[in-house]
Amino acid sequence: MSALTDLSLADALTGLAAKDFSARELATAHVEAVAAASTLNAFVVETPERALADAEASDARRARGEALPLDGIPLAIKDLFCTKGIRTTAASRILGDFTPTYESTVTSQLWRDGAVMLGKLNLDEFAMGSSNETSAFGPVKNPWRRTGDTAVLVPGGSSGGSAAAVAARLCLGATGTDTGGSIRQPAAFTGIVGIKPTYGRCSRWGIVAFASSLDQAGPMTRTVTDAALMLRSMAGHDPKDSTSANRAVPDYTKALTGDVRGLKIGIPKEYRIEGVPAEIGRLWEQGIEWLKAAGAEIREISLPHTSQSLPTYYIVAPAEASSNLARYDGVRFGARQPGRTLPEMYEKTRGAGFGREVRRRILIGTYVLSAGYYDAYYLKAQKVRSLIARDFTEAYKEVDAILAPATPSAAFAAGEKSADPLAMYLNDVFTVTANLAGLPALAVPAGLNSQGLPLGLQVIGRAFDEETVLRIGHVIEKAAAFTARPDNWWRV
Repeated sequence: MSALTDLSLADALTGLAAKDFSARELATAHVEAVAAASTLNAFVVETPERALADAEASDARRARGEALPLDGIPLAIKDLFCTKGIRTTAASRILGDFTPTYESTVTSQLWRDGAVMLGKLNLDEFAMGSSNETSAFGPVKNPWRRTGDTAVLVPGGSSGGSAAAVAARLCLGATGTDTGGSIRQPAAFTGIVGIKPTYGRCSRWGIVAFASSLDQAGPMTRTVTDAALMLRSMAGHDPKDSTSANRAVPDYTKALTGDVRGLKIGIPKEYRIEGVPAEIGRLWEQGIEWLKAAGAEIREISLPHTSQSLPTYYIVAPAEASSNLARYDGVRFGARQPGRTLPEMYEKTRGAGFGREVRRRILIGTYVLSAGYYDAYYLKAQKVRSLIARDFTEAYKEVDAILAPATPSAAFAAGEKSADPLAMYLNDVFTVTANLAGLPALAVPAGLNSQGLPLGLQVIGRAFDEETVLRIGHVIEKAAAFTARPDNWWRV
């Protein structure tokens, strides 16, 4: 396969500018890589004709001296983003062959800046999952394998297709969404970079909703620099989204100075959780030493309500999901099952259209919102959520950012946890707090475990301070010098 697929996004921009290769050549290499990787099941829709047309338009712009910020860069899009004229399913049968007549704000800004569309990526159904095993199109396979073992591993979720595609060199970057860790956890499982921006930094308009107060779009790339480049295009105020922040978008690449001297980094004692593998703890300590050596000051901090974060999340998120998914009724769009009466049609459509995990979360959400339990569950969870956010506010009076593990384990085998929802939900133990508090958080690959699988560290920052998060992540990236990559066993 062409070495063009091994380039970073930043290096590809440099090569295009220097005319070392054309956007069409770059797109062709990635289209071929996608076609040869069907075994991974990362894509649910491939758009090779669109990719080549986009690339030719990019070459024409460069020839006129009108190059755009991401001109000619092949990207793939999580199939939660509505794409005009291209099927959008949220990996669910209930959406059927739904083809939007409009483009999500985030993807429209990527195309505005010259990016090339390779296709739509697989995910957990409606973004509900931590392993990409709940998709109606079948599970995504992690391109990584344990040393000496051919067992199929999960790529994490819900943005598992995005993570697998970036790690397998099928695209130079991908969009993801993060409701409770769905960018950072799969990024850590596949040895790539993923950032969840501050809630409101990227528009949610045109993204199929899971939990509206938690969902946030973000980039998934192979380097921190690439994430900074993509985020600059994805972010920005959108009047169509009432939760979109009306704040200027900085040039995030300027924050990557390599200098963290004087920054105070918090280490939350509550994140030292019993049962987490020792190698996760050792990697965390290594990250602390890297930042110390770079001149940062390390401080132990307390986030006292951390232990309540998972139960809070798994009340708030299903409650919002049950409300958002009420619109899928077989009447207005998507699939429909016949019924003799309207209620029967609703029941059959939703029963056949939603998978087991989505049905489970709808039931949980409906229960906690019901008249007899609203105060005991949903209202209490909202109060605890405020306390979790306050913990971070207090911590940031002492520190500039927080360092923690990204996940409690490396990638696990397919089927290993799918029968145990509670075990699956524990994968989000280090990530949900940032969503509940609406804060930016970055996962960066930092090493391999004893079985040769990637492990990631996480940097959590103040609201709208993605620059410091990326700056710290960039220093960790340089210190870790993570160059490992999966073998190309999936090529057909």
